Amino acid sequence: MEIKISKKPVEYRRAINILEERLKLVKEKKASELIWLLQHPNVYTAGIRYSNNEILDSSINLIKTNRGGKITYHGPGQLVCYFVINLNKRKKDIRKFVNIIENTIIQTLKEYKITSFSDRKNIGIWIRHKKEIKKVAAIGIRVSKWIAYHGFSLNISNNLDYYKKIIPCGIRNKKVTNLKLIKNKNYNDIYKKIIINFINNLKT
Repeated sequence: MEIKISKKPVEYRRAINILEERLKLVKEKKASELIWLLQHPNVYTAGIRYSNNEILDSSINLIKTNRGGKITYHGPGQLVCYFVINLNKRKKDIRKFVNIIENTIIQTLKEYKITSFSDRKNIGIWIRHKKEIKKVAAIGIRVSKWIAYHGFSLNISNNLDYYKKIIPCGIRNKKVTNLKLIKNKNYNDIYKKIIINFINNLKT
């Protein structure tokens, strides 16, 4: 498995092109699996289940994708983890794979003494903060011939005002937050913890 870490922001379309090329090579058994940590410049992306009424500001530039899920925002201060994981080598169980991602994020946040949880109805990772339940991580995957790709994003210090222009992930009655607002700590090494936890959980 290749672990790739991009220090500079990667433009969204370029990242997806690289991801889809890697998917093709993994299918052809010409490349190893991939876990890729990066950040994007400001961008709004829409999964295959989005609706136009989830766009609150028609001036935004929306990129349509083939991942699952609805509309989300990516930008500086948000960690994105892309992957190409071959479920043919593991259990062919998409729900189990989603659980692996959820547990990876939950375990990582626990290392910072932050309690978080998943929600079967509203996919993603949630935190109870100031008597409200708020989303801190989004998950969007696609599976092709039992190879899972796309990824998840974790809000660390990103500008939450960008979410005001959309209904994030189509969920109207819950807010979005980031780790800095929950607990003002140094999260510079969080990507290392995510990699370790993700790889360990993939072995289960």
